[in-house]
Amino acid sequence: MGTQTAAAATAALPTRHQQRWRVGAVTVTKVTDLLLDMFTPAALFPDWQPELLEGSGSWLSPDSMDAAGVHALMSVHSWVLTSPGRIVVIDTGVGDGKERPHTPVFHRLQTGYLDRLRAAGVAPEDVDHVLLTHLHVDHVGWNTRLVDGRWVPTFPNARYHFSARERAWFTDPANHSDRNRNSFLLQPDSIAPVIDAGQAEMIAIDGREVVPGLSFHPTPGHSPDHASIRLRSEGVEGWFVGDLLHHPIQIRYPELNSVFDAVPAQARASRRWALEQAADSDALVFTTHFPESSVGRVTRDGDGFRWAFL
Repeated sequence: MGTQTAAAATAALPTRHQQRWRVGAVTVTKVTDLLLDMFTPAALFPDWQPELLEGSGSWLSPDSMDAAGVHALMSVHSWVLTSPGRIVVIDTGVGDGKERPHTPVFHRLQTGYLDRLRAAGVAPEDVDHVLLTHLHVDHVGWNTRLVDGRWVPTFPNARYHFSARERAWFTDPANHSDRNRNSFLLQPDSIAPVIDAGQAEMIAIDGREVVPGLSFHPTPGHSPDHASIRLRSEGVEGWFVGDLLHHPIQIRYPELNSVFDAVPAQARASRRWALEQAADSDALVFTTHFPESSVGRVTRDGDGFRWAFL
């Protein structure tokens, strides 16, 4: 996401939805940072029309909206991939103690994320690779943690893989704007310490594998060099789609951009491409902001698509 104007976050974490899946030989575990319950569909989607929810009982699960049916429920979390000899984290949430005055819901948090990571059986020292779909505030925060007044890599033994182009974009003063201010603000506390520690792998987003079985694919539009990450293992596919999708409503209406999508036409094209890839490969789709399990499958429905949570 980019800049937010609302300032409400839920403290309760999901307990009744599945939190662990298999993709071939890889176990994928969801580790939640926080939940969000402040967006109405009209606030989240600039082109929203109320009639789009007519008949939604047939395609929108009840836990995707709050009990009053007013607010779209969302999550911020990491995906932890465990396979023999390797542990990978995809996206790292908001982080604790970060100065985010432009986004009150993310400002100076204390979320218990690391306790939940350890409860999932992973210590920060165990992680071998961190993969970032893009460099927005709610995807990079746990790259680092504060130790003795300094921001240091949370995962001291990991290589951090992320777009070289996004790093350059969000450090070029010519690109500083209200939309991008959080991505500039986070550079000193969430990106630079990783680079300074010699743990960064700044890459081209071109479809090549960066870790065996894991490849970054260009899906720009939400951010300058947004990537979707494909996992292949034992003939099975999973897609980690980052911020191509913010809510299940966008499966039914993929033309709906969120308020956080910087280049609308490009975001729509990337979203449709990814949905087609997921539907045609019968892949598990791991989202970064969907509520409930945050995992499901996309199937074709005429000229459109249908989503089913797992």
